[in-house]
Amino acid sequence: MAPGSRGLQLASISGQKGSGLSAEDEFTDLEGVPLLGSSSDGEGDGSLENKKALEKLEVKVIGMTCAACSNSVEKALGNLSGVYSASVALLQNKASVTYDPSKVKEEDIKEAIEDAGFDAEVLPKISFKSKDQGTVTGKFRIGGMTCAACVNSVEGILRNLPGVTRAVVALATSMGEVEYDPNKMGKVQIINAIEDAGFDAELIQSGQQDKLSIMIMGMFSVEDAKFVEDMLHNMKGVREFGVDLLLAKSDILFDPEVIDMRSIVDAIESESDGRFKVTLHNPYTSYFSSRMDESSQMFRLFTSSLTFSVPILFIGVVCPHIPFMYSLLLLRCGPFLMGDWLKWALVSPVQFIIGKRFYVAAYRALRNGSANMDVLVALVFGGCG
Repeated sequence: MAPGSRGLQLASISGQKGSGLSAEDEFTDLEGVPLLGSSSDGEGDGSLENKKALEKLEVKVIGMTCAACSNSVEKALGNLSGVYSASVALLQNKASVTYDPSKVKEEDIKEAIEDAGFDAEVLPKISFKSKDQGTVTGKFRIGGMTCAACVNSVEGILRNLPGVTRAVVALATSMGEVEYDPNKMGKVQIINAIEDAGFDAELIQSGQQDKLSIMIMGMFSVEDAKFVEDMLHNMKGVREFGVDLLLAKSDILFDPEVIDMRSIVDAIESESDGRFKVTLHNPYTSYFSSRMDESSQMFRLFTSSLTFSVPILFIGVVCPHIPFMYSLLLLRCGPFLMGDWLKWALVSPVQFIIGKRFYVAAYRALRNGSANMDVLVALVFGGCG
């Protein structure tokens, strides 16, 4: 879109205030400006009554690779009768469409994108009152994702879980954000669903306002842990709690209408006469620690496989030029040559011990009807083996 057109579009948005749209509608339009994409206005000359009847739809667009693709999708949407405005975000692979439901349907919008040569998926409409209805948002660390197919697989599984209203997974940060109804779905079930798909999962942060996780410095003995338990047991508003002596940590479930987080922390410090120092547990500390552990584990696997690979390279490349060693490799031991036995002994640990994680993850992915990078690696390993 030409720079002049974009300027006109921004002017029209800022001018909607005088046209009868509320401030909330203006904010909704502005927050959807794409990171890299384009936007167009369609039925911009409609009456005030038509504008009030407009609805907003978000569509996931698969297959866009450049700005020309986003322009193509935008043009296809703009040509639909009843589409008031359309913005396409290339980096987010998402199109936001404002339309008149009396003139165009969701299926028409999806078909227009598919006719332009791209795959389309209508995203569920998010209700901004969901928080008041008892939904909570949890952030999960998801390990083992290597490509966009992994992201799509995890998102698809999470969205199909009962009680889940929204699921977004980011490949770059290995993080997933899930909004769910705790009465229908729990964090343990979400973690199990992710692990059944062939990935590692760990809860990083929960949006529940009645849960508190604290670190208690100075708690060293069983008597100290018992003292903290008795203190929490007698504290009004505390529903459930657990004290971990080894980690010096306590998870507390409380009634926010009776007591708040600061009161709990102050009560533990004051009643212990300064023996305990209480700090809020930072979930991202364990997150980054696990990322470092995962990197160290991958490096150890790499060095181990390299240790077995170098001798195989020596046998295949160097030994044929050394007559004595080559003659030893040609000795027949049973049905195979000595060189074949040595290669088998060196390859097997790499194939079945170091590479075991790929086979396990590939099996889990195939069991859930999806294919990811682990499946590809397992096929390559199996073919070479």
